[in-house]
Amino acid sequence: MKIISEGTTIITTHINADFDAVASALAAQKLYPDALVVFPGSHEKTLRNFFVQSMVYHLFNIADIKDIDFSDIKRLVLVDTRQPGRVGKFSEILDRSDLDIHIYDHHPPSAGDLKGHVEITEATGATVSILSLIIREKGIEITPDEATVMCLGIYEDTGCFTFSSTTEKDFLAAAFLLSKGANLDIIANLISREINPEQVGILNDMLRSVSRYYIKGVEIAITSISTEHYVSDFAFLTHKMMRMENLDVLFAIAHMGNKVYV
Repeated sequence: MKIISEGTTIITTHINADFDAVASALAAQKLYPDALVVFPGSHEKTLRNFFVQSMVYHLFNIADIKDIDFSDIKRLVLVDTRQPGRVGKFSEILDRSDLDIHIYDHHPPSAGDLKGHVEITEATGATVSILSLIIREKGIEITPDEATVMCLGIYEDTGCFTFSSTTEKDFLAAAFLLSKGANLDIIANLISREINPEQVGILNDMLRSVSRYYIKGVEIAITSISTEHYVSDFAFLTHKMMRMENLDVLFAIAHMGNKVYV
């Protein structure tokens, strides 16, 4: 049975959603309380385990994509992406003139980015930092469980505040979420992880294939790998390589199955 509701608002994010994407969807739900959260495809493998073992699903007003009547969608809220190629089946309705698109994203602009009727984009370490500060500004109440999930997204995408993309706003957002009861023990258990043997092999391939260029005194590194199937946490491996090699700029390209990730 399709879900049909007049004036339906859908919150979604990119395929292979990471913790920041999930946390941002939850935060957006606080700003759009009547919306449904619908993931466009699979989550990272670690996220699937997280969903099974934790409290997240009961926090979401969530629906499966196969139960959505796309013709009924009036507003689409995109979090942690503005690239049409990353939203799965939702890309089929992006050209509709009557679709109200709202975008919240922390990634730098790129060619082909979507344009929204509402666009809130800032160069922060995590998209959920942007949304958390909006929640604080509007005085919207959140529970400790919600604060924990949102804070998890910040810790994950900033590398526990060690990545060079981390900004003052990420610290301010985390402080706000801690004041709302975010549980650092849960976050530490989920963030701390060892890479598996397959990921070790991928990381070694990335290190072997790296090329370095110097442009106006700035070192630019480019690496690429290819696998027959999807390997989880490619973004984590990229950040790990940046730390290991002390790189300021790294373009990492992964051909996994029939898809390319950058």
